[in-house]
Amino acid sequence: MTITPTPNPAEEATAAASGAAATEKFRSRQHTGSAMADTKRVDTLASEMLSAVHDIIRRHKVTYAEYDALKAWLIQVGLDGEWPLFLDVWVEHVVEEVANENRQGSKGTIEGPYYVPDSPSFTAIATLPMREDEPGTPLLFQGQVTSVDGTPLAGAKVEMWHADANGLYSQFAPGLPEWNLRGTVLTDDQGNFRIHTKEPAPYQIPTDGSCGKLIAAAGWHAWRPAHLHLKVSAPGHQLITTQLYFRGGSHVEDDIASAVKPELVLDPAPAASGTGNEVTYDFVLDRA
Repeated sequence: MTITPTPNPAEEATAAASGAAATEKFRSRQHTGSAMADTKRVDTLASEMLSAVHDIIRRHKVTYAEYDALKAWLIQVGLDGEWPLFLDVWVEHVVEEVANENRQGSKGTIEGPYYVPDSPSFTAIATLPMREDEPGTPLLFQGQVTSVDGTPLAGAKVEMWHADANGLYSQFAPGLPEWNLRGTVLTDDQGNFRIHTKEPAPYQIPTDGSCGKLIAAAGWHAWRPAHLHLKVSAPGHQLITTQLYFRGGSHVEDDIASAVKPELVLDPAPAASGTGNEVTYDFVLDRA
């Protein structure tokens, strides 16, 4: 599927624009419910979080100047729309670890702030939507979706999205078509899928906003390794959200989001077609 760019490709992606988009999309997907209705649970979590903050202040003798700087920074994070970015980069990996500690099937990792639901749907052999001159090395990503007992899962959904060769995500950077490098592929009757795309690039999380100021002040780097995002699901089974990385790639060993796991590192080989690379990766889903 070839698509043409949206207008104004010369515009630069900014933290504010990316953050605002991430916040808007998260809020449009979020539903209030019973998850936080347990007063005792809220009391426990909020009290222990505040206690941990109080302990840090006491141990490190935090000054009023430092406190005021923190207050100003927290306010600016909200104004920049960067709370989804901040939480997904520095907090989500621990939430994911706890949520999936008993999973028997494939390993998961963080979703990140750039997921968009309802991407275009395709049959088992598919090419993700991309521009006619989409940059990057061609990649064939293929595999099988099964249950933990080995049963192939026909009609499983394999949602994939990733950055382009410039490290930019569609719907979060100007100039990219709406569904560029995003798609939902349904497996065949044996649970197999074959997805043609282009290899993504490593990228820095936005550094011109509040998160960038924290990174600079702390002397950290802002890089994420190149990765593919996936959500894999099937009726009667638990959805798995994961990211897959490329062995030997930049920052696989020091991902700013701490999301890399050994089981999630790919070893692509030259494609049998003679063009680009290919890799096989299977997904095993736990029963619901």
